Amino acid sequence: MRQTTDALIIRENNNIGEADRFVTALTRDFGVVRASARGARNIKSRNASATQLLSYSRLTLYRGREKYIIDDVEPIRIFFELRSDIEKLALSQYFCELAGVLAPREEPAEDFLRLMLNALHFLGNGKRDPRQIKAVAELRMLALAGFMPDLLACAGCGAFEGEEMWFSAREGLLLCSRCRASRPGIGLTPMPGNVLAAMRHIVYSSFESCFSFTMSDEGLALLMRQTESFLLSQLNRGFKTLDFYHSLSPGMADRGGNSVAAEQKSPPAGS
Repeated sequence: MRQTTDALIIRENNNIGEADRFVTALTRDFGVVRASARGARNIKSRNASATQLLSYSRLTLYRGREKYIIDDVEPIRIFFELRSDIEKLALSQYFCELAGVLAPREEPAEDFLRLMLNALHFLGNGKRDPRQIKAVAELRMLALAGFMPDLLACAGCGAFEGEEMWFSAREGLLLCSRCRASRPGIGLTPMPGNVLAAMRHIVYSSFESCFSFTMSDEGLALLMRQTESFLLSQLNRGFKTLDFYHSLSPGMADRGGNSVAAEQKSPPAGS
C-alpha cells in the first residue's frame, strides 16, 4: 500500500546498485525509515535532489521486504545553504546522526521532525549562535526520547536555587551545596545560574519558544559543554559527526573524551 508522508533525509548511501540511492529518512508519520529511491543517482531523475542529505521532501512510500521503496518524491525545502559552510554542514550531520539514534521507528515522530527542521533553519539563516542551536537540539531531542533531566529543583531538599547548584550528567539531577555530600560518587559538575536557567527553558518551555533566549559568549560555551556532557553520559556512546565538528573548532573541543585528528577535513563517510 502506498503511503505519503513528509520527511527529512538524514543519511544517504549511493553505493547501492548503479542508479539507486539508499537513504535513511526521518518521517512525520513513521519515524526513522530506511528506503531505496530508484534511479535517484541519475542527474536527470526528478528524485535526485529531493533524496539528498538535508532535503525536506514529501515521500510516497510502499513497504518492501526489508525496507521502504520511494515511489514518488516532491521537494519541499532543500537546505542548500548548509552545504556551503563546512562547520554548519558538520553540525547538521551531527543533528542527523542524533535523530537517527533517538527518534522512534515505525511510530509518528512529528516533534522530532519539527525540532530538526527548526534547528536547520536557524543554523542556515545565521541569526542564532550555532552553540545555542546545538544545545537546544541535544537537550530537547533527549527529552523527546525519554532522557529528560530533572532540573526543577534539588533532588535532595527540593530547593529551586541556591548559592551553588551541582549537576550530575550521569544521573540527570540537580543537587544544592548542602545535599551534595549525600550523593558521593555520582560525578557532579557546577551548574551556574544562567546555564541552569537556559537548560530549564530548553526542556520546559513550549516548542515555539525553546530556541528563544540570549546568553553571553561565556554562558553559551558552558551551556554547550553541559548539554553535550549530559548527552554523552546518557547514551554512553560517541558520535563520529560530533568528533568531526569539534576537529573544525579546536577551541570547542569535546569535554566528554571524544577527539579526532585535527588534520581531518572531510565529513565522515556515509553521512
